[in-house]
Amino acid sequence: MSGFINNYKWTIRPLQVYGEAMYLVLLAAALLVGTLLAVQASVNLQLNRAVGTPYGASTLQLTVAAVLLAVLAAATGSLGALQGLPDVTWWHLLGGLASPLYITSGILLIPRLGALTTVGLWVTGQMLASLVLDLGGLIGVRQVPLNLLIVLGAALVLVGISVIVRSINQSVKAGPGTAIAADTRPALSTQLGWIVLGVVAGGVLPVQGAVNAKLRAELHAPLTVATISFVVAVIAIALVLAVLVATKRTPKPKLGPLRDMPWWGWLGGACAATYVTVTFLLIPEIGAATTVAFTVAGQQLASVVIDQRGLFRLPTRPLTVARLVGVVLLLVGSVLVQVAK
Repeated sequence: MSGFINNYKWTIRPLQVYGEAMYLVLLAAALLVGTLLAVQASVNLQLNRAVGTPYGASTLQLTVAAVLLAVLAAATGSLGALQGLPDVTWWHLLGGLASPLYITSGILLIPRLGALTTVGLWVTGQMLASLVLDLGGLIGVRQVPLNLLIVLGAALVLVGISVIVRSINQSVKAGPGTAIAADTRPALSTQLGWIVLGVVAGGVLPVQGAVNAKLRAELHAPLTVATISFVVAVIAIALVLAVLVATKRTPKPKLGPLRDMPWWGWLGGACAATYVTVTFLLIPEIGAATTVAFTVAGQQLASVVIDQRGLFRLPTRPLTVARLVGVVLLLVGSVLVQVAK
């Protein structure tokens, strides 16, 4: 349909209008689906509070996402692509290993740093890792030459996240029934470790995308690839959970309290499945750079609202001038990097 519109947009005015309107709808979809990542990370804290261990919460959330994607793949007749698994390169199946790190980091970081700072660290990691892949032409990614816009964009991202991180120690207002304690600000001596975790957790996502793209090229079934990715993620985090429970490094997950958890505590898996499905559909239509830029914007905007309003039983973290400046720099830098590609 998009090719038809492009071929005739100068001769048939209604089709031109329809094409422009549809493009705006797709951009809005990319922005909206980006907000789901911030929502997912926030609601997962309720799951963690119920089961009593972040690794158990991650296992449940990833399982929900895997089941939803498997049902969707079955409904669309995509699971037949599994017959090609014996012929794929083995490491193309490992993209899902990034998801447990990303999901668990959100459960650990948001109570300590807030949604805005956590998402900002993820975005910084995504931008830096994607630049490494693009500039080096790694894992099958098309190589992009270094240019002034990329340098400027990367610099703005780093300045932006630096400004946001410097605001971590501002006062945190926690109301009754919040998911975390009133004062969970990390000491300066431990902040660096959490910051590194956030950047690394964001950085594995472009690598995951590149590996999954290789698998998609072999199986030619996006939903099946997404399902495989999440199944691998479930197996990986379940093994980690089993080892940690056996060595008494984390408590056994409690299932009883799940009955009293708010219904929206289960939305993390649905958010993840929706994000994966929609981005797979958007990238061929509006391009990878545009999709990434708008989903990043969605993540940042949603995290600002979550912190400002104290949504999902989180403490409120006011949007100060410094935090707003940091968000703007981060968004502008991210867009410049994507445009420069």
